[in-house]
Amino acid sequence: MRRPGKRGPLNRPLKDEREEQLLFQSRARIGFAIIAGLFLLLATRYLWLQFWQAEDFRTRSESNRVQVRPVAPNRGMIYDRRGRIVASNRPAFRMEVVPEQTGDLADTLARLGEIITLSEDDLERFERARGRYLDFHSIPLRLDLDEGEVSRFAVNRHRFEGVAVVPYLSREYPYAELLTHVLGYVGRLDERDLREVDQDDYRATTHIGKLGVERAYEELLHGTSGVERVETNARGRALRVLERTDPVAGSDLVLSIDVDVQRAAWDALGDFAGSVVAIDPRDGSVIAMVSKPAYDPNLFVNGISKADYEAILAAPRRPLVNRSLNGGYEPGSTLKPFVGLAGLELDVVQPGQRIFSNGRFFLPNYDRPYRDWRDGGHGHVDITRALEESVNTYFYQTAVDLGIDRMHDYLAQFGFGAPTGVDLPGESAGLLPSRDWKRGRFNQPWYPGETVIAGIGQGFNVVTPLQLASAQAALVNRGRLWAPRVVYAVKGAEDPTARREDAPERQQVPVVNPEHWDLVLEGMRRVVNGPRGTARDVGLEAGYVIAGKTGTAQVFTQDQRRRYNQDELEESLRNHALFIAFAPFDAPTISIAVVVDHGGAGSKVAAPIARATLDAWLGQERLMGYRP
Repeated sequence: MRRPGKRGPLNRPLKDEREEQLLFQSRARIGFAIIAGLFLLLATRYLWLQFWQAEDFRTRSESNRVQVRPVAPNRGMIYDRRGRIVASNRPAFRMEVVPEQTGDLADTLARLGEIITLSEDDLERFERARGRYLDFHSIPLRLDLDEGEVSRFAVNRHRFEGVAVVPYLSREYPYAELLTHVLGYVGRLDERDLREVDQDDYRATTHIGKLGVERAYEELLHGTSGVERVETNARGRALRVLERTDPVAGSDLVLSIDVDVQRAAWDALGDFAGSVVAIDPRDGSVIAMVSKPAYDPNLFVNGISKADYEAILAAPRRPLVNRSLNGGYEPGSTLKPFVGLAGLELDVVQPGQRIFSNGRFFLPNYDRPYRDWRDGGHGHVDITRALEESVNTYFYQTAVDLGIDRMHDYLAQFGFGAPTGVDLPGESAGLLPSRDWKRGRFNQPWYPGETVIAGIGQGFNVVTPLQLASAQAALVNRGRLWAPRVVYAVKGAEDPTARREDAPERQQVPVVNPEHWDLVLEGMRRVVNGPRGTARDVGLEAGYVIAGKTGTAQVFTQDQRRRYNQDELEESLRNHALFIAFAPFDAPTISIAVVVDHGGAGSKVAAPIARATLDAWLGQERLMGYRP
């Protein structure tokens, strides 16, 4: 029992209002501080987004609504010297896919294969392209769709998100294989191409020049890409173009090539493999450059199939090889005019000096004979008759008297053993042998017998048809050597029919005595017009005077003690047939070199091809009154 006057825990007051009030105030202050802090944080974030990040979000919002797309420029056209289109652009359609918009890409490709043709090559190229682009980029899947494929896709368009048919201009070569080795072709961009170009400028471009003029003048032909801003809906489909910076089209080029002359040379070659190169000696412009066989460049434009490419690779006469620039041939007797001129200019041979040819030539203290082509020889001959009859003995002796090093140094001035500088990629240098070259190449000394055969263009000598035509042009120009040019002008920049007065001159071969040059050129005139000329038939009823030189190039080492009947040999063992010529003799407008693979005799096979080409060129000049 409690005692009165004392208070214990059981009789405390049940509620302490002051304490509760203090506790509430404390909690209220904390809550207010939290709310104020959150409000301040929210206000700060709002201000940050509204003012400092406004431009970024505006850009993001705009990018969701507006896409910036590059616009490919139209590739420049290419014309021949008379204004005929030799490389054009035709309207076509390609199918493009944006991988990230398709959902299931594999399923999309499978369903697309049901309405258009998708080969394994197409799918492989698409997969390789995906490695170069991001998934939000539009990647080409199939090029050059036909009208039926475009129509079928249009009907089924709603089934394929991220897939579109896009119009573009496809390159077309109307003369096909006739101009393949001059023009080259355009093909799809690959990783190596992208490393060499401005990727921003090529972002909308699918093709690039691969060979020939298309490659050498890619920068001019391509142009400059443009840009357009396109408003899109939520699915990314274009609604309207908001703004556009037009692309700058590529420049049109005018070639010095004459299609009529090119075709005449092509047709004259017939079933033979070989090359014909014709140059205007007045300025170095290339009139014709034929390499046969060739291939259809249109096959490569939108992606050649493996089967077609393997067929080209397997072709026995190597159509991929540009014989005009890369064909390595012994020049044979076509080198004799230059060797004879070297002897005259270097005072080794006198203009009236005659050498006796009995059909065999011997070096001192050697019993090995070097034969003339005629049994019994040609008797006493001077330089003009030696050229007219192609007397080996004369040039054997001249080469020995010159020595290989002096002969090398003189012939090098005509461009032998070095690229001509033509405005096409991939030209071979050929080979002009010397003592130092052999020591460096084989670590062997130079032997006297090698000088003998070098004097008639055999042995280590290697030339290209372009080098022969260019060197002969320098000969008829009295030493003025031009750098050959295939592209004559940029269309609109100058008169495409005007002569190239500003053509680059490579060098001037020194002229010691103009009479020496006259003697050599007269000897070449007699080759066609002389009573003993080795190519007398080629000038019959021409209506103009042709000068030239026949030649043959051996393809295997032949025993000097026996003669070979070319008709009895396998085709692959027959000599190459060569002929160089220029016309008209008094005022040349064309210098031509013809090489026929395994053709046998130059006078019988190569010379008629040259005549057909000369007629095509000079006939136009006479009939049309046109001076190229």
